[in-house]
Amino acid sequence: MRTFKKYKQNLRIVTTSEGDYIQSYSTNVAKIDYSTKTAKILGYWSMTTSKHINYASKELGLSLTK
Repeated sequence: MRTFKKYKQNLRIVTTSEGDYIQSYSTNVAKIDYSTKTAKILGYWSMTTSKHINYASKELGLSLTK
């Protein structure tokens, strides 16, 4: 599990048997694909969760896809 400088308590990267995910609060909200440098957003999220996704992807150097 990795956390970030900003949003420390509610934003993290988690590793599962299916791969790495951006997790906001306790929900996996985007799947990370390091080979293509993308994060696939897994649904429609609130403004706060969207901020988490955007921040994490920017910090990791990933493009976002839907």
